[in-house]
Amino acid sequence: MKSPLSRVAVRPLVVALSAAVALGGVTGCESGRSNERWVVTEDTRVEIDWDAVNQAYRDAEGPEDFEKRVNEIYTGDEVISISVRDQDDKSQVVTGFFDKDGDGAAGESEKVFTIKRDVVGEGAAQYQIAGAGAYSHYHSPMWDIAAGMMLGSFLSNMFMPGYRPMYMVPYSTSPARAGALAAHRDSYRAANPSKFPAKSGASSGRSYGSRGGAWGSGGSGRSGGGGGRRGGGFGIHSKGGTKRARVMLRA
Repeated sequence: MKSPLSRVAVRPLVVALSAAVALGGVTGCESGRSNERWVVTEDTRVEIDWDAVNQAYRDAEGPEDFEKRVNEIYTGDEVISISVRDQDDKSQVVTGFFDKDGDGAAGESEKVFTIKRDVVGEGAAQYQIAGAGAYSHYHSPMWDIAAGMMLGSFLSNMFMPGYRPMYMVPYSTSPARAGALAAHRDSYRAANPSKFPAKSGASSGRSYGSRGGAWGSGGSGRSGGGGGRRGGGFGIHSKGGTKRARVMLRA
């Protein structure tokens, strides 16, 4: 005949079973959330002064001058490359883009803005600036320009007698040129500390200007040449800024 379990032996067994049941209940209640992690992501777009971009386009002597001016205006960490393509004798498209893959071409996902320019009559043309990608909320008015206006060679050359399109073979910022633009931009910011204060360690955005946060229509930069016609304020855009979104990750 088997001897009964002693009270000393039974007590630890009961305690162990109770703990196991209690632990199982907690695990069962939490099982629906055990594989979830919540994180906060932020939209860290950087502002751009669209008025200054417009003035830079009017003042530029050519693509290389325009890309230099644009990178003096832009307050973020990236370099904006420029592509220029003549579609025909009357139409030209200028594209600003982040050359993320270093191939010197404006990929669709890399575009920041486009400028479409068309000759509409003798000594008359028009153009419009449109944001792209994350900045597609911005559209400028249709700007009219004409022979005799104060314009840089980039635009005024098309009004010259005997003008022929220069960019049927497109111009695009080369990776080597992008490096030179970054060096120039850094020197420009160092020479203008009041316009480009050091970034705060607490800031989540990638901004150098006092207006950092999102590419919008703030007055953060300068056109790199001349005073500026404040045109972009008439464009259509939504208010920029930091946007937060909760993203659920499952293990």
